[in-house]
Amino acid sequence: MRLHHVQVACPPGGEDAARRFYADALGMTEVDKPADLVARGGCWFRAYDESGEVTAELHVGVEDPYAPARKAHPAFVVDDLDAVATRLRELGFEVDDSQRTSFPDHLRLHTYDAHGNRVEVLSADT
Repeated sequence: MRLHHVQVACPPGGEDAARRFYADALGMTEVDKPADLVARGGCWFRAYDESGEVTAELHVGVEDPYAPARKAHPAFVVDDLDAVATRLRELGFEVDDSQRTSFPDHLRLHTYDAHGNRVEVLSADT
C-alpha cells in the first residue's frame, strides 16, 4: 500500500490563494485536474524528486460551507526547512517553529495555508 494523495479544502473561489501557498511558498507544481472533475473547482499539486518521480500529491477541494482543518494536517518532508520557512515568512504566512526539535530525527515547523488549514513541514535532522 502507498498513499496516493491528501486532500484539504478551501472555500469557493479560494484556488488562487491555495496556489500562492502550495506552489509559491511550498514549491509544489500545479497539475491539471481530469476534465470531468474541473467543474467541481479546486486545484491539484505535486512535488517531484530529481528523477521526476512524484513524491507528494495534494488536492485542494472546494467546500461550502467551509471550515479549516486546524488539527488534521498533511506533513511534507523537504530538503531545506529553513529555506521553506523563509519563503513562507516572505509571503506573509505564519511559521511556528516552537516544536522544531520535538519530532525524532527531524526538524519541523507548523504553518497554515491561505485558508487556515494546518500544514507541517519537516526535514531530516542531520
